[in-house]
Amino acid sequence: MRVLAVDDEQPALDELLYLLRAEPAVTELHGAADATGALRILRAHAVDAVFLDINMPGLDGMELAGVLAEFVHPPAIVFVTAHEDHAVAAFDLGAVDYLLKPVRRQRLGAAVRRIADRRTRTDPEPEQGPGAAGGHEVIPVELGGVTTLVHRSQVNWVEAEGDYARLHTDTGSHLVRIPLSALQDRWREDFLRVHRSYLVALGRVTGLRTVGSGTLVCLRGAQRVELPVSRRQVRELKQRLVHGPHPSPDRR
Repeated sequence: MRVLAVDDEQPALDELLYLLRAEPAVTELHGAADATGALRILRAHAVDAVFLDINMPGLDGMELAGVLAEFVHPPAIVFVTAHEDHAVAAFDLGAVDYLLKPVRRQRLGAAVRRIADRRTRTDPEPEQGPGAAGGHEVIPVELGGVTTLVHRSQVNWVEAEGDYARLHTDTGSHLVRIPLSALQDRWREDFLRVHRSYLVALGRVTGLRTVGSGTLVCLRGAQRVELPVSRRQVRELKQRLVHGPHPSPDRR
C-alpha cells in the first residue's frame, strides 16, 4: 500500500511516519508538511491512502480532502487530528477513519487494515464518498472521548431525534449529529424512510404485520423490532421488498 502522511507539525509527522513504517501493508511512504507539498507529491506519485491532519495553515485538511475527492482515482482518506468536533464533516467527505492524537499503534493498524480490505474487494467500481454503494460507508461515532466507526451495513434501523439520528445495530445504539433526512438521501439505495421518525434497512426486513388500521414492519437483528409504517409509505415499502433494495424514484 502506498501512503502519504500530511501534518504541519514536524514531531507529529515524524511520529505518524514512524507508526506507518511499522505496518507490513505499507510498502511505499511519503510525508508532507502542508497541502502544497502533498499535492506536489501526488503529482509525482500515485498513492492509495492519505493520512491527513486537519488544522494546517493555508489549505487545511478538510479542504485538501475535498480536492482529493475530485481525483479520477481518489485515495482513501484517514483524518488524524487532536480535535473531536470534525467527525461529522469527515463523514460528509467519506473518510475511511478518524484518528485522534496521540495516535495509538492499534488504532492506526486498524485503519490500515480497513483500507487494505477496501482495496481487495471485488466491487466493479471503487467507492467514492459517502453515497457509495455496497454498505461499506462508515459513520464516526464519539463516546467518552473515543471515536469509533459504525459501518452502514451494521445498521438495522435509524431513529430521528431532533437534529440528531440514533443508529440501531445488533450491539447497541449510537447517537450522531446527522439529521435523518441526510441519511435518507445518502442511503436511499438500500434503506427506506417508512415513517417520519424511522429509516429502515431493507435487507433486515422480515415481514409486515397489520394491526388495526396500521402497518408494522418487522426487522431481524439481535432483538425483534417492529416499527410503524405511515400509510403513504406502505405501497412503496412492499414494492421495494419485492423488487429488491434498489434506489427508489426521486420524488422531488
